[in-house]
Amino acid sequence: MGLITIFGIAIGLAMDAFAVSISCGFCIRRNVFRNAINAGITFGFFQAGMTYLGWAAGLLFRNAMQAYNHWIAFGLLTIIGIKMIIEAYKENGKPIVLTGMKMLITLAVATSIDALAAGLSFSTLNKDIILPMIIIGIIALLFSFGGVYLGKAVRSVGNFGRKIDMIGGVILIAMGIKILLEHTILNAFANNLNNLLINLF
Repeated sequence: MGLITIFGIAIGLAMDAFAVSISCGFCIRRNVFRNAINAGITFGFFQAGMTYLGWAAGLLFRNAMQAYNHWIAFGLLTIIGIKMIIEAYKENGKPIVLTGMKMLITLAVATSIDALAAGLSFSTLNKDIILPMIIIGIIALLFSFGGVYLGKAVRSVGNFGRKIDMIGGVILIAMGIKILLEHTILNAFANNLNNLLINLF
């Protein structure tokens, strides 16, 4: 597997973390650099770690992990997103801060589910995991770092008030739905198409 392919996979895996990092940036009032570094390191670490975990698990737990991992990601992101929207809607609601370490870890776990699946793929292809794991982690770190700054910049441009927190919540829910659809409906469609082609040819 060439470097270009690995970089392509890494960028694809980083997109969910990037979108969620934008929501994190919406919540920041100060210390942008520190929060961006924290987000980058956390998302990068979990993307790399989950890639390795998936690779190490190999075929042994593949079916069990694939059966439930997308539901876990969907549940975590949806719950946090709904909480953000509710608190933003309340007149005296307390904004949900996504940049605390516990919240960052929760979001990192939810957005690294695809990295777990990628690690399983590397394992089934008998590919070495060290270089892909490092590249996936670094790309996720850079995208997440930039996402926080982008979210902060968007908040600073206009007088969105607490509406921006609602947007952040919607993004989280959308990411959860995206992950769920990718691992259920789209996989089912791909399997049905594959079976159809096999029967035809």
